[in-house]
Amino acid sequence: MWFDSWDDVVRIVLVGAASYTALVILLRLAGKRTLSQLNVFDFVVTVALGSILASVLLDSTLSLAEGITALALLGGLQFSVASISSRWPGTRTIITGDPELLLANGKIRHEAMHRNRLTESEIRQAVRASGGGDLSQIRAVVLESNGKISVITDSQFSNGSALQDVHGREDL
Repeated sequence: MWFDSWDDVVRIVLVGAASYTALVILLRLAGKRTLSQLNVFDFVVTVALGSILASVLLDSTLSLAEGITALALLGGLQFSVASISSRWPGTRTIITGDPELLLANGKIRHEAMHRNRLTESEIRQAVRASGGGDLSQIRAVVLESNGKISVITDSQFSNGSALQDVHGREDL
């Protein structure tokens, strides 16, 4: 089957756009830690492309035109989102979120920790993994927009310019 009908192609475009949007919203609501090292859009495209490919390969009711349309749709949406976020820096915050300060000057910021569904144990684990043994010697712990936790010691802090885009940096 190379092509069934334009109705099926249009259905894929509409359902694909709605599904992509819903998945991105769900992942943003799920929080940064859900994604580990991938940003939201890399993760969405990777999972969705794999799912579409499997469906096209295994579901005989889907035509090749529908599968190509779905793959092209997700690729186009990914390209559009990446273009928008790189051209207008203000949209990057909306799309990927800001890094968040979890610990400032050795003191855990409990409201930030709870908002991002992290425990004190996870913060201490990140400090230990970075070679730290004393929270009072840690200037900042940051939850990055990709879910990674960065640790900055007092000796590494200098003028703190690397923390310019971090939510909560005013506590430093």
